[in-house]
Amino acid sequence: MFGESGARRCRADFPSLARRHDDKGLPLAFLDGPAGTQVPSAVIEAIAGYYRTCNANTHGQFVTSRESDALIAATRETVATFLGAPSGRTISLGQNMTTLCYSLSHALGHELSAGDEVVITQLDHEANRGPWIALRERGVNVKEVRLRPDGRLDYDDMAAKIGARTRVVALGLSSNALGTVNDAALARTLSRAVGALLVLDAVHYAPHFPVDVAALDPDYLLCSAYKFYGPHVGILYARPGLLEKLEPDRLRTQEQSAPERFETGTLNHAALAGVKAAIDYIAAWGDGATLRERIVSAVSSIAEHEHGLARRYDEKVRHIPGVRRWGVGFEEGPRAPTVSITIEGVTAEGAARRLGNQGVLVWDGNFYALRPIEVLGLADRGGVLRAGFSMYNTSDEVDRLLTGVAEIARRSA
Repeated sequence: MFGESGARRCRADFPSLARRHDDKGLPLAFLDGPAGTQVPSAVIEAIAGYYRTCNANTHGQFVTSRESDALIAATRETVATFLGAPSGRTISLGQNMTTLCYSLSHALGHELSAGDEVVITQLDHEANRGPWIALRERGVNVKEVRLRPDGRLDYDDMAAKIGARTRVVALGLSSNALGTVNDAALARTLSRAVGALLVLDAVHYAPHFPVDVAALDPDYLLCSAYKFYGPHVGILYARPGLLEKLEPDRLRTQEQSAPERFETGTLNHAALAGVKAAIDYIAAWGDGATLRERIVSAVSSIAEHEHGLARRYDEKVRHIPGVRRWGVGFEEGPRAPTVSITIEGVTAEGAARRLGNQGVLVWDGNFYALRPIEVLGLADRGGVLRAGFSMYNTSDEVDRLLTGVAEIARRSA
């Protein structure tokens, strides 16, 4: 198993982890992974290697162009394997998840009529809300599934709001603010019953759980490589045959078939080399005869380590006087290794600044998950203090975080 020993071994692969905090000599504790993980040397070298040897555009009649074509095709296939998709032809690539989701909502919007309905949730990141809310300009009725005070969605409300006029259900697999893992199987059942499309946001889920689009059975799934040790590249999986039915914005010179049909302009080829390298790096920590087996093995083993750290932090931090943990506990069901708290008498920004001054890197605010922060009544208080755990984090860093939070809470009491 990966475990604490794996985390300590892998740290040598991440150059940024060697940084020290100012003149204090302490290493930086990167507990900011939910906003983007650190990058291993293999990814950095893959990106640099492309620029050193093969910086060319596609579809040319010369060697470096053919190598770019091969790189893009190989990256699509590797991403498809990572997601459990049948082929690289189901994978479109872009600037980021938000841009791809706007393109998707715009394309689907051409097929919707006034009075048609889209169902979103109050728990989701704005990247899986804003693009759908924008369809209200077309007369589309956008409904929100309620968020309960405990950080879970109200599934009775979901069932009530998915009906005969529902055309799209957009659901996050996991909340980047609270760590909640949502019931995608129920959303699939309810959407299929009325003939609606299911769009899943896996940005916060893919780094911490094996993704299997065959089992999840979405029509579309989006994620971002920079959340799992890669560069800033957005990923869109589309069920085979669906993209050909859409009319996305594209030039007449663009390839008209999937997956290029959904891509505008020249892709960031060097970054795509980094995406492939990131997935290969993850797979190298797993066991199995095939790449897919190694990916599932590695992600599962790494996730057990991450969840162990998060569980330890969660169990201890919520017993510090003046601290409140938001969302469900690890004993209450599946959730991501992401823990958000508030500290009585101090803003999340102030707490994050004090921790940052100690070399402990955590985020404050709403993390673009504005709606759940609003619903929970935390927007006027500056949101929450969020820590997230990645493969390279260790128990020592959990202890540093706990010590820092306890000191802040004690001083603010």
